[in-house]
Amino acid sequence: MKNKTLATWLTFWGGPLGLHRFYLKGFGDTLGWLLPVPTALGIYGFQRVQALGVDDQLSWVLIPLLGFTIAGCALNAIVYGLMDTEKWNARFNPQSPSDASAGQTHWGTVIGVVTALLVGTAILMSSLAFSFQRYFEYQIEEARLISQ
Repeated sequence: MKNKTLATWLTFWGGPLGLHRFYLKGFGDTLGWLLPVPTALGIYGFQRVQALGVDDQLSWVLIPLLGFTIAGCALNAIVYGLMDTEKWNARFNPQSPSDASAGQTHWGTVIGVVTALLVGTAILMSSLAFSFQRYFEYQIEEARLISQ
């Protein structure tokens, strides 16, 4: 039996590593094995910023990969948490009755959805703001060099 509350929290906390995919679909899930790649690249982008400074252009691309992965997993946690009991059980617990307790929404599920919404939105907006700010500052510097 796949528990909706556990899947919601696992998607939120372990989603960038693909843990929710392994829980719901097993270790043969390709996307579960591919999710750590953008996560690792984003962490590498943070390391580049710490080592080379914020003017490193490669980090402008790598850091949003981590942000978008975390935000996407937070969105997936929201979708799982808000899924109807019947639909959850039909999709992830097909052998159980449609009103089985594993697919029901509890307070833990609601808190997981709210947390995913709050944190996912903040991380997505932070990633976009960082990337756009660095891109536009780079464009201004290039324009200055051309005008001189």
